Amino acid sequence: MARSTIGHLDPAFVGMMDEAKEGLKIIFKPKNELTMPVSAPGSAGMETCFANLVEPGDKVIVCINGVFGMRMKENVTRLGGETIIVEDNWGEAVSADKLEEALKNNPDASIVAFVHAETSTGVQSNAKTLCKLAHQYDCITIVDAVTSLGGTELRVDEWEIDAIYSGTQKCLSAMPGISPISFSERAIKKLSTRKTPVSSWFLDLNLVMGYWGEGAKRTYHHTAPVNTLYGLHESLVMILEEGIENSWARHQKNHELLRNGLEAMGINFLVNKKDRLPQLNSVFIPKGVDDAQVRATLLNDYNLEIGAGLGAYAGKVWRIGLMGYASRKENIVLCLSALKEILASK
Repeated sequence: MARSTIGHLDPAFVGMMDEAKEGLKIIFKPKNELTMPVSAPGSAGMETCFANLVEPGDKVIVCINGVFGMRMKENVTRLGGETIIVEDNWGEAVSADKLEEALKNNPDASIVAFVHAETSTGVQSNAKTLCKLAHQYDCITIVDAVTSLGGTELRVDEWEIDAIYSGTQKCLSAMPGISPISFSERAIKKLSTRKTPVSSWFLDLNLVMGYWGEGAKRTYHHTAPVNTLYGLHESLVMILEEGIENSWARHQKNHELLRNGLEAMGINFLVNKKDRLPQLNSVFIPKGVDDAQVRATLLNDYNLEIGAGLGAYAGKVWRIGLMGYASRKENIVLCLSALKEILASK
């Protein structure tokens, strides 16, 4: 990122843009031509998907099992769509049975939206099953993969995901501020047959693709964050050198190491074993322990930060991230030994 900033239409930068797109295709596992990084954080990737695919009056089924499903609902509302909510308890995967019931009851629904990896709780839903159901009822899908991309199995083509967005700051270990997205042909058809203009000029993919399209000739749309994209490019080089499947396996192996150490201390997980994210571990705070004080001690004395609980689980759980480059044995050993020392002193 400290390299000299060059022009966002410089031939050398245009070449790097194409390399970044190809790298994203390998880790997303799509053939989609419309696979690119949005010049803004994961929340803008979310808004890109919804702003381009949801029109006023569209009926959208939104599956909510945590904070980020709620944000999906907010997007639909602001775009003038009608939201049908499929709700599951926080810490539980999205229920395929509940989704199918909602699809049967709303034959005029056109979109199903859900979070693959719910960062607020550490639960992973079965994207393959949910997308298959949506397509059986002629709906396209919008999927949040902010925390899953690079850290857990994700196959956009094989699972027939239509629109997907992620963030660079999680398992890609790049800096925040970029949001990789991918649109299938089914999603592009919905975009190209809109009756109304996309509400956001900056996020309108009809315009953005003039800049992020193929080849050296690009149409100016916005000034891309050149140095931030240098960083994304390097993070993609690193993950491709490791191999995406190897990255998935590393995250799982390190999760198991952390899990064994936590359970040996009597610390239990919020999410059941089969639905746990390896890269985001939500665990119950032991009874009588001061949540904020423990996290402050970890940060100040051990230079180690863990996340607080969100929403209904604020003050009840810790969220321990093992993402990307940070998913390493030495970090797990440090975390376990630090927690053991702090809790023993209480």
